[in-house]
Amino acid sequence: MHIDKLLDKALNMEFLSVEESITIYNRLSTSDLMFIAYQIKKSIKPDATTTWIIDRNINITNICCSGCQFCNFYRSINSEEAYITTFEQYAEKIDELYRLGGRQLLLQGGLHPKLGLKFYVDLFKKLKNNYPDIKLHALGPPEIVHISKLENKSYKQILLNLKEAGLDSLPGAGAEILSDRVRGIISKNKCNTKEWLDVMREAHKLNITTSATMMFGHIETLKERFEHLVLLRNVQAEKPKDSKGFIAFIPWVFYAENTVLKNKHPEIKPIFGDEYIKMIAMSRIVLPNIENIQPSWLTVGKKVGQICLHAGANDFGSIMIEENVVSSAGANYHLNAKEIQKAIIDAGFKPQLRNQQYESIELS
Repeated sequence: MHIDKLLDKALNMEFLSVEESITIYNRLSTSDLMFIAYQIKKSIKPDATTTWIIDRNINITNICCSGCQFCNFYRSINSEEAYITTFEQYAEKIDELYRLGGRQLLLQGGLHPKLGLKFYVDLFKKLKNNYPDIKLHALGPPEIVHISKLENKSYKQILLNLKEAGLDSLPGAGAEILSDRVRGIISKNKCNTKEWLDVMREAHKLNITTSATMMFGHIETLKERFEHLVLLRNVQAEKPKDSKGFIAFIPWVFYAENTVLKNKHPEIKPIFGDEYIKMIAMSRIVLPNIENIQPSWLTVGKKVGQICLHAGANDFGSIMIEENVVSSAGANYHLNAKEIQKAIIDAGFKPQLRNQQYESIELS
């Protein structure tokens, strides 16, 4: 197809194929991609608002049997450094979150070989009983698949029990690259592509809001990146009309410091600003049915994140109180509430605090 026809197709928010996406990515300059993505963004988000959120990451446990080659955070169950967060520790961390004006927890952890459904149900209920207005953005498809195998129960049963216990939304964790070739190398003990997508399908049927992610810049091909996006877009297109489905997409770059993956694949080169900005723009172009695109300033830095707001992104994410996984591999960017708002203003937009459902809220 002629490039002009592809551009018209993109601007009309028609679904591009993997091959068409690759053609646009390779043929157009970064500035051209930014322009197209920004036009699509204005069609979906016509005002000049950029949203952000105050939430806190708490790792339920660092014990994990997945053995992902990009992760420095996990420990074996017999490690002296292994832990399961106690409720007293949750309370201390939540109290700090409340003082900072936040009301949401991003709860994630490893695939603990012994923690079943009851553990998570009891934890969620206790957190909700003690903090009734806390929102639990918790676990992710790998944990759901893992728990379902431990319990010999369906994804639907696991998600229903967790929702009844207080689960508010499901993060898009563990997507990495949705290619079984890639997953077989970097995370062979984690859920496969179909399992990840099937969990999200079930969540959407249960009207559980989800997000989606992509970790790129390691052993994946350009084609596999766009296959990843098309798979997400297709699942979003399947969702029930009354379900929000994937409310946001967040691509982030692989940090290689001291990882097994980098040691095994020394040819891996870091992703720099231009390539990241192009992928943000392509995310907006290829995913017209996912409303919110968020750059990962945590992995690319504030300045690149600001440019991404002119390349199709409309959300600046969270101040990320206590992030452990990416930082353990070398990411060291930090922003507090004032800094994140200033970053948005300096980029030419109006900051608006939100919750996980992308509802506007006031800063307390």
